[in-house]
Amino acid sequence: MDDVININVESYKGLLKRYIESQDETSLYGVEQVSKSFIQKNILPEEIVNVHMQAMEDIYPQLSEDYRRSLNFLLEAMISYGLAHQEFQMLREKQVELKSEIAVAANMQNTLLGSPIPEIEGIDIGIRSEPANDMNGDYHHFTKAADGRLELAIADVIGKGVPAALCMSMIKYSMESYPEEQKSPSNVLYNLNRVVEQNVDPGMFITMLYAQYCPSEEKVRYASAGHEPGYYYNAETETFVEMETKGLVLGVTPETKYKEFEQKMRAGDMIIFFTDGVTEAKEGDRFIETEELLDIMRNHIHLPAQEMVDQVYKYFERLQGFELRDDFTLAVLKKEV
Repeated sequence: MDDVININVESYKGLLKRYIESQDETSLYGVEQVSKSFIQKNILPEEIVNVHMQAMEDIYPQLSEDYRRSLNFLLEAMISYGLAHQEFQMLREKQVELKSEIAVAANMQNTLLGSPIPEIEGIDIGIRSEPANDMNGDYHHFTKAADGRLELAIADVIGKGVPAALCMSMIKYSMESYPEEQKSPSNVLYNLNRVVEQNVDPGMFITMLYAQYCPSEEKVRYASAGHEPGYYYNAETETFVEMETKGLVLGVTPETKYKEFEQKMRAGDMIIFFTDGVTEAKEGDRFIETEELLDIMRNHIHLPAQEMVDQVYKYFERLQGFELRDDFTLAVLKKEV
């Protein structure tokens, strides 16, 4: 390294002397080449300052003491700068590595938790779930049971990122392990609550709504664990009614029981379920009222379910300047006419 620096000193000194004497800017092109060699040899900023000091002392042996002191001051400053710059570069490399890992985790989450919409007799289904960041703290899952029932789960982890994604994976595979005959909404939440309470950090809670639509009965049965209440749209009266929901969030106490509710659906009726990223959306400092959501839903009531949720999402996206404050999940079950 010393030999490299000595070679660079001679090159640098020659360019510096030529520029001082002639002020010919062509000398500056040579500096570019020297700078590249500094970078290639990983020469630190303080070493470059030292090269400059040596070159100046060779060119001007009678340098004033004040000038020498100023160069020493610059040298100390560059030592501090070099250390800070190295630390910054290390942090930047770690950030790039972390972003890459999160991107891989997000793709895995989409693969593991992906849930295609099943075809269910007499019901039109729409879903839109968008993460505010790379990892989605919301979860939704559709299943078509052997008897033709629709099973729908919507959950929201109080906490974000990779831990939330791991919780969602645990919930999905726990639900898939339950026998069909035990999959009533109240039983599903009761069993999931025990799993969450035993396996999830005490500071992390999960709200969840689990619903089933039975085509033969034209009814939706559901239970809630502290989740946002859904809304039932009565096509005959053209009104929305908040659906009754009670239940403690998952993971608080192991023996929590969950009450089951049901809602009859007639032709044109609709049920909407969502996470708090919908009802707690903000326009500037203003929170979006639930009535505003329902008005937007009403304005698009004539559309197929999927087109409806897509239009509602686009409205909220524009309202928030295309920057979601929280994960957004909205599901619509629309009884076909």
